[in-house]
Amino acid sequence: MHLTKTYLNPLVLLIALISIISCSDDDDVEYGNWVESSSFDGNARSSSVSFVIGDKGYVVSGYDGDDYLSDLWEYDSEGDFWIKKADFPGVARSGAVGFSINGIGYFGTGFDGDYELNDFWSYDPVVNIWTQEADFLGSERYGAVGFAVNGKGYIGTGFDGSELKDFYKYDPETGEWILSTGFGGDKRKDAVTFVIGDKAYMGTGIHNGSYENGFYVFDGVTETWTQLTDLDDDDADYSVLLSNGVSFTLDGLGYIATGGASGVSLNLWIYDPSTDTWDEGSYFEGSARQDACAFSFTNRAFIFMGRSGSYYFDDNWEFRPDEEVDEDD
Repeated sequence: MHLTKTYLNPLVLLIALISIISCSDDDDVEYGNWVESSSFDGNARSSSVSFVIGDKGYVVSGYDGDDYLSDLWEYDSEGDFWIKKADFPGVARSGAVGFSINGIGYFGTGFDGDYELNDFWSYDPVVNIWTQEADFLGSERYGAVGFAVNGKGYIGTGFDGSELKDFYKYDPETGEWILSTGFGGDKRKDAVTFVIGDKAYMGTGIHNGSYENGFYVFDGVTETWTQLTDLDDDDADYSVLLSNGVSFTLDGLGYIATGGASGVSLNLWIYDPSTDTWDEGSYFEGSARQDACAFSFTNRAFIFMGRSGSYYFDDNWEFRPDEEVDEDD
């Protein structure tokens, strides 16, 4: 039998090799780029409150290492600049909460350096005026969470001398607070929430010196809480245990970033409500920090300010989820 030797065409071999390398490169592409934006115009600070109305973000209060603050700033997300607005007329504070409903910002609770607080205020950006509303119905506290779903506002958890787990509902049409349905998990302070549609998701935080792993969703239509998969589920390859982080929502996904977890963190975690699972995203490119603030708009989000130990930040970083990571921009 005659054996025929087969020779590979060098050009064909080169093209095949390039194709393999190209496929490998595509698999290695990481998305979720961070771009440094216009730094905050006010004092560097932590533990401020942020809320979004239209294409504008608002940040109020905080602590700069020396003083509790009461100034209000507006961030223009399209123009990438800050404008100082009417100072908050109440007691300067940090660790408060805020949310927005129908073009109005709401702000309350917190700590003024001596006392926990339960006053509650609204801000109208059209006329640039603050108005005091009915006091928050729960105990004076800081480190709580606040969110708005289905036209109502909610504040719960936090610290009033010990950790808490109660929730209260605010109706902007009547200006009244009522006790809301509580969730079945543990007490906590310094947790985070994010809203997707008519549902608010809550997790992280600290209780009795330990990070909380319980993760819950609140349905704003039925006003019921449901427990989801734990943040350090044994069957998964993730552990989202931290406190004093920030959260935001983009394109139907929830995000938790930075915070304190055996030191300050650069981590970004991405939650898919359709599968009740978390994935690790691209690391935050600013300095590691806790007690930062966040805004989210239609297709991008911002993380800004916060602290690392006694160092306070005034930088501002934009997150672009669909853009390839580029650490040089």
